[in-house]
Amino acid sequence: MASSGASANLWVLLGLGIAGVLLAARRLRRPARPDHGAFIARLELLPPPQPPPPQAPHPLTGLCFAIADALHVSGYITSFGSLEWAKTHDADAQTSPVVSTLVDGGAICVGKTVIDEMAYSIHGENKHFDTPTNPAAPDRVPGGCSSGSAVAVAGGMVDFALGIDSIGGVRIPGAYCGVLAFRPSHAVVSSTGVIPVAPSLDTIGWFARDPSVLRRVGHLLLRLPYADIRPPRHFYVADDCFELSKIPARRLTQVVTKSVEKLFGRQVSRVNLDKYLASKIPSLRNYSNGHANGDSKSPSLLALCNAMRLLHKCEFKDQHMEWINSAKPAVDTRIVNNLSEDGDSDLDVCQVARNETRLALGALLKDDGILVIPTALGCPPKLNAKELSSESYNSQTLCLSSLASMSGCCQVSIPLGTHDKCPISVSFIARHGGDRFLLDTIRTMYATIQEQVEILAKSNVSSKQAMNEEAAEAAKEKGNAAFKEKQWQKAVNIYTEAIKLNGKIATYYSNRAAAFLELTNYRQAEADCTSAIELDPKSVKAYLRRGTAREMMGYYKEAVEDFNHALVLEPMNKTAGVAINRLKKLFQ
Repeated sequence: MASSGASANLWVLLGLGIAGVLLAARRLRRPARPDHGAFIARLELLPPPQPPPPQAPHPLTGLCFAIADALHVSGYITSFGSLEWAKTHDADAQTSPVVSTLVDGGAICVGKTVIDEMAYSIHGENKHFDTPTNPAAPDRVPGGCSSGSAVAVAGGMVDFALGIDSIGGVRIPGAYCGVLAFRPSHAVVSSTGVIPVAPSLDTIGWFARDPSVLRRVGHLLLRLPYADIRPPRHFYVADDCFELSKIPARRLTQVVTKSVEKLFGRQVSRVNLDKYLASKIPSLRNYSNGHANGDSKSPSLLALCNAMRLLHKCEFKDQHMEWINSAKPAVDTRIVNNLSEDGDSDLDVCQVARNETRLALGALLKDDGILVIPTALGCPPKLNAKELSSESYNSQTLCLSSLASMSGCCQVSIPLGTHDKCPISVSFIARHGGDRFLLDTIRTMYATIQEQVEILAKSNVSSKQAMNEEAAEAAKEKGNAAFKEKQWQKAVNIYTEAIKLNGKIATYYSNRAAAFLELTNYRQAEADCTSAIELDPKSVKAYLRRGTAREMMGYYKEAVEDFNHALVLEPMNKTAGVAINRLKKLFQ
């Protein structure tokens, strides 16, 4: 009987264990929601009738959109991501002009979407309305603060959606949900009828899956006349920012590099953004002394981020602290605790840094430049992950967002497929006021970028070879720097390293030949140029350099042949023409 009782107890325990596992699994598995939990209210704002022919139809005819619940709609209460806020505020008397503009332009507004509580977070989690489900990665956060708008677009429920972006509220959820996300230049889109967060940083941004839709919305909101598309002339890849990324840098930068080469026939430039900021923003140097981690790889960028966060906190308190104090028990304790921390006496320094940042990026980008950075530093965190409450995670994520927020420049986040089954992206930044230029650039490049994403995804290149190619390109850039400093032997050594890593690039041999010429090692220069020409028969520089080497060794006939080849490839090349005339005199 004892044995029978023990057996019964065992079955009871086993049954309880199985029930516990099933219950835990049920809690972890999020119930399917038709709208992915993106909306807090459904509504319908219809456009006016179409104008009669021959007048053109409304520019946004056939499109539907949603808006983040920080924008007002007449007759509805704006909840600002908080049930307590909704309880203590009346229905709005007027619709936000930006919403009216879109409706008058032919689009149908179908609802208001979830935002982080009081738009104060970047994660997309909301205890009042629940966290919208990220359609691209259901076990990951959608990003905030405009989480619902990003989810509504990513889930195909609307053609585009509006969000608010102070410190990344549109760009981060766009990156995490795998859709296009545009933050316009500061103050170019009216913020009337929108609950302010931090006025000197606030913008109304928008999401879309289609670059043409992104551009059509932008032309209407920015009141831009249609004009010829002006192609970009300079692309600056911020290498130091990509080194911070948890995604392999090559996975992000190669797509951009290949796309630029294919579309515009030019190479991207490399820039160390942190060093550039340090040289151009004096106030940041002073501010960084006590506000940036001394071990940080990007102290200037971190200081800029901290300055942005201080401005954000101080301006938010000015706008909402009185209400928070009255409703404190109902407000997320993380918000209350953050706002209750001591203020900072460097607010004036932060405002100066903001102005200097705009000037610095304006000087770098001018009217035709694009800065390329990662939108976020890695894949979206998992739901309820510890890193969401980590100060380190927040600082690192916001570092990249601080560039556009502090400078007021426009920025667009562009999806680049997936990594570890999660969406990844890069961002293009243009100067303040360069919104049409940036929107046109994205429309021009988007198809090619996605084509390169597919090519890279299908590539069978091993990870080791990929890393070697990336290291070889970095070595080439270091060799170029040594060459410019007239350190010829150092340049030869570095170019040799690049060739060992990837011996299939003609430029590496041609560049090493130039250094050998400076060292009067003409035989090796000739050999390198021959290797370059075998890899790329159209390399004008290789023919010129081999011709020079052969001339210096007394092989005049062969030198003339090389210079003639250069002229065939580039008929107006003065160096080749002068060399041929000089050599012909030797035969007379």
